[in-house]
Amino acid sequence: MSKEEYLKDIVEIKDMMSKSSRFLSLSGLSGIMAGIYALIGAAFTYYLVSTSGRDYLILDGKVFTYVLLILLSVALLSIITAILLSTRKARKNNETLWNGTSKRLLSAFLIPLVTGGIYILIKISSHHYGLTGSLMLIFYGLALVNASKYTIGNVKYLGYIEIVLGLICAVYPGYGFWFWVLGFGVMHILYGSLIYFKHDR
Repeated sequence: MSKEEYLKDIVEIKDMMSKSSRFLSLSGLSGIMAGIYALIGAAFTYYLVSTSGRDYLILDGKVFTYVLLILLSVALLSIITAILLSTRKARKNNETLWNGTSKRLLSAFLIPLVTGGIYILIKISSHHYGLTGSLMLIFYGLALVNASKYTIGNVKYLGYIEIVLGLICAVYPGYGFWFWVLGFGVMHILYGSLIYFKHDR
């Protein structure tokens, strides 16, 4: 066997191992859409707060209920879009969406995310509102970093950015809304675009 053939076999084996251990059907377009949903949700939230006669959000009453519904809608739309687009990409690549790797990915992603969500709810119920935006960014970033070993490696860099934004947001809690817009809106669009042009086309 020649040196070139040997190297080619090594590359093919490495590629097979990567495909078996990483979920490669993650859609960049779903990241773009998640960012767009976040920006639309943020625009609705800003409108609700600004027309309520306040320049800040009181976490009670109808306005707060509407804001929660907006957040849930953004999350739900993002999840549904990610599933649909990743399913389409998996079929295009003759891959199975729901397998051992995707299960490990989901588990690694949800453990920090659900833990953070419960912690945030505990803080809100005890009337500690100031760091909600910061905590959302930090725990989401930790979830991305934790799950990155089971998917496209670049995901961890988005996670790092979200964590850093969350920490900066903790220093400037009065700007939590804008850090949320930057982290969940703008960064998702930028990162999703990078994934789309690098892996999806």
